[in-house]
Amino acid sequence: MNVSGVDSLLAEMRSAIAVAQGGGAPKAAAITTTDFASVLKSSLDGVAQTQNHAETMQKAFVLGDDKVSLSDVMIDMQKANISFQTTVQVRNKVIAAYNDIMNMQV
Repeated sequence: MNVSGVDSLLAEMRSAIAVAQGGGAPKAAAITTTDFASVLKSSLDGVAQTQNHAETMQKAFVLGDDKVSLSDVMIDMQKANISFQTTVQVRNKVIAAYNDIMNMQV
């Protein structure tokens, strides 16, 4: 078990609690900013990577690679399918929210 990883996670959680309670950021915590575009790009890259991995596993199984089992291929394909369906649902929700905002009376 990695104790330093747990300690850093606890420190991040404590700083998030302090910020949420209005106490501001602790001096030891670094303030990081994330923008929507980078989060969206990393999420879409993750979905693409999952799909590419599933396709690679599928090709390896079809070609007769002994290291790849059918259950691993099916699990990876389901993971790719779930991540894609999640992305589609998030897209649908964003579009619905955009349409609701555009139809609001000012």
